[in-house]
Amino acid sequence: MNTVEIDAPVVGVTVYPDRARVTRRGGLRLAAGEHRVRVAPLPLGLQRDSIRVGGHGPATVLGVDVTAHRQARSTDAQVVELERRRRELADEVAEVEDTDAIEAQRGEFLTRLAERAGGTYARALAAGDAAPADVAAFTESVSGQLAESRAGRRGLARRRTDLAEELAAVDRELAAARGKRTPDRLAAEVSVSVDADDAEVELELTYLVDGARWTPSYDLRLVGDTMTVTWFGLVSQDTGEDWPECELLLSTARPAAASGVPELSPWYLDRLRPQPPLDVSAASFDGTLPPPAPGAAPPPGRAGAARSAAVRPAVRENVAEVEQGVTAATYRPARPVVVPADGSAHRVTVAALELPARLDHVSVPVRAAEAHLRATVRNTSDHTLLPGPASVFHGADFVAATRLTMWAPGEETELALGVDDRVRVERKLHRRTESRATLGSTRRREMEYRITVANHTPRPATVEVRDQLPVSRDESVVVRETTLTPPPAERTELGELTWRLSLAPGESGEIALGFRVELAKGVELTGWRE
Repeated sequence: MNTVEIDAPVVGVTVYPDRARVTRRGGLRLAAGEHRVRVAPLPLGLQRDSIRVGGHGPATVLGVDVTAHRQARSTDAQVVELERRRRELADEVAEVEDTDAIEAQRGEFLTRLAERAGGTYARALAAGDAAPADVAAFTESVSGQLAESRAGRRGLARRRTDLAEELAAVDRELAAARGKRTPDRLAAEVSVSVDADDAEVELELTYLVDGARWTPSYDLRLVGDTMTVTWFGLVSQDTGEDWPECELLLSTARPAAASGVPELSPWYLDRLRPQPPLDVSAASFDGTLPPPAPGAAPPPGRAGAARSAAVRPAVRENVAEVEQGVTAATYRPARPVVVPADGSAHRVTVAALELPARLDHVSVPVRAAEAHLRATVRNTSDHTLLPGPASVFHGADFVAATRLTMWAPGEETELALGVDDRVRVERKLHRRTESRATLGSTRRREMEYRITVANHTPRPATVEVRDQLPVSRDESVVVRETTLTPPPAERTELGELTWRLSLAPGESGEIALGFRVELAKGVELTGWRE
């Protein structure tokens, strides 16, 4: 069985979130009989059990074997050129260091010569055996040679610095191409049986390879009542083979994920049995105590400022075609992209969506007397947006960096657009009293606050105001409401209150919040704040 090597370049790549499926295709003419067709080189990171062979022509695929080829050096053209350049730079560095060492020895020789000749000329001048002009000529010659030597060493130092920087740049490029630096490669040897002489056979080889990925990122731009969501896909790979301009697909499927249905296990309830006290000295085998449970993460900050911008015609986005599957979607970018195996990210536009947004303001004046502009956006598209970082813009202004969670069709998400200074919020202590009951057995402390909200925007505004009442954790401390005007729209068992004020341009609204705390005799209050 003769072996024939076929030229089968990469013609298509489907990139998953954690790997890629590569398709190679090539054709050749074969005589009748059995042949072994070799496709090489293939990356070391391919999954051998994922190789599939198809094609067209009067031939039958008998089998496919994956073999490893050991080579002294990488055959990748980029790596070969970089390694050649690195050797040249290393030789230049060595040459500069040798020249510098010679110049250093020359300078030492001239210095010693000048020191010895100085004494000899001094004695010769004293004895009248040497002319002053000869001494001056010798001194000038030695000084000139020393100056020339030191100038040469300064030039060599500058050249050494330049070479070191260029060498570091080449090393960085080689490190980025680490997958291609490995000289060893795999080859697929396909055994085929051809039915006719001089038959034209086209073979198509597909395989999965690790080291490839695509991640989503977003630009969220609010103009008027519309949120434009531009979805980008960042494609990168270090599989060991470059991907030329070919059919590039982005898939949301995860081939590595388990496809089995989760099984239930018994759910047992039992009586709590006290544990014996823990000996701190033997708390664990390594002598350390287990770490404490982590506390709750603080809510993300809402910083930034939003300013209105004039609406300008926007350029059109060249978006990808989408094919919706049963459990995943596949996107075909409109523009071909070359993706080298250096780990660098290459951005393609997946989709540009215009989604309706509902704007309102949120204020928590007990914490900060300011109103935050909020956009509530519903995903009215057919796309399931994957988790990823997002840049939020209000018109032309960048206001925040956030992260989108999984956003399915029909779901709503809230986006903070920064502080809106045109909505003014003020919270003041209106009344404070403290008294005792008639018999002196109960103490009372009464507070009342007034919250004023003013809309200075040119359009009607809905402002959600959040405040709270204290909550007692002891029967000897009683909290009673005295004033809640207007009644809150929402309240929780933890004393959290929510009002929603609808204000016309230039209109103001007021909220009165009052409560009384009653303390039993001899009880000291903790947790109080004003």
